[in-house]
Amino acid sequence: MNKQLILVKRPKGTPDASTWTMETNAIPNIMEGEFLVQQHYVSLDPAMRGWMNDTKSYVEPIALGDVMRAGSIGKIIDSKHPEFKIGDTVSGWGGVQQYAVGTGKSWYKVDTSLAPMTTYLGTLGMPGMTAYFGILEVGKIKEGDVVLVSAAAGAVGSVVGQIAKLKGCNVVGIAGGKDKCKYLIDDLGFDAAIDYKATNIFEAVKETCPKGIDVYFDNVGGEILEAALSKLRLHARVVICGAISQYNNMEEVQGPKNYMSLLVNRATMQGMIVMDYAPQYAQAAKDMGQWFKEGKLKSKEAVYDGIENFHETFMRLFSGDKKGKLLLKVLE
Repeated sequence: MNKQLILVKRPKGTPDASTWTMETNAIPNIMEGEFLVQQHYVSLDPAMRGWMNDTKSYVEPIALGDVMRAGSIGKIIDSKHPEFKIGDTVSGWGGVQQYAVGTGKSWYKVDTSLAPMTTYLGTLGMPGMTAYFGILEVGKIKEGDVVLVSAAAGAVGSVVGQIAKLKGCNVVGIAGGKDKCKYLIDDLGFDAAIDYKATNIFEAVKETCPKGIDVYFDNVGGEILEAALSKLRLHARVVICGAISQYNNMEEVQGPKNYMSLLVNRATMQGMIVMDYAPQYAQAAKDMGQWFKEGKLKSKEAVYDGIENFHETFMRLFSGDKKGKLLLKVLE
């Protein structure tokens, strides 16, 4: 049987457990041109919160009654597709369920002899790609830049900082708690870290970036974005990747008040969606894979067990109670 998490209502504010229901249905039969994946892990990402809203966005909202959308990885256990064989490990948009049917579209094979499955949902998956294109293509970093990264201990931010260090930048990460800040410096090689839970963020940014910021990579929005804007240097670049501090707001989103800093410093603020860079994924995967193989890029996954524990695990995205990429193991 196939356990599936179904979206049954659109949350207002923070999602509670009644947002979804768990169904147990027959494992689907496949047709010609399809394959059946036994899923091992699903990816839990901040973007999933936005997909539940019935509003215009870069992708269609999840329909009520549908399986909760999520990236996933697993093994093919049955196939009627000429290019996908039984035993292949594949990653794609399988959703929060134990078995998924693929046609080849939006699914790709991965080599687990190079890295474990979990890494392909993190550093060598969409979060890694987001970091790669966000900091290199949108942030346009160059050697010597001062780079500030929010949610720096998370799946995207941790890779952003590591790539910036590889490119010769001075990197400051913002995270919540002493343990995460220690992780940024001791394990990932950041030059400095700010614990936003224990300090005035404006003063801390001023102290750690005394000459100002060339690139700010934003994953959180809100007050931290305000603080970063206050220290921009001439021709700075602000990359808007996410705004997790605002996703569950019951009121209006808190926008930046000091946006005039963009004008004064002739700076840019640009949003980025990783899907826009799909034609360049192969080159990014080659670069990231090589850095990972050489030990220049570290990966960390926070793995929790059981599809029944989806809600509790999903909420760790918003509490910050995890380091690295958040994953849910759904294989029993």
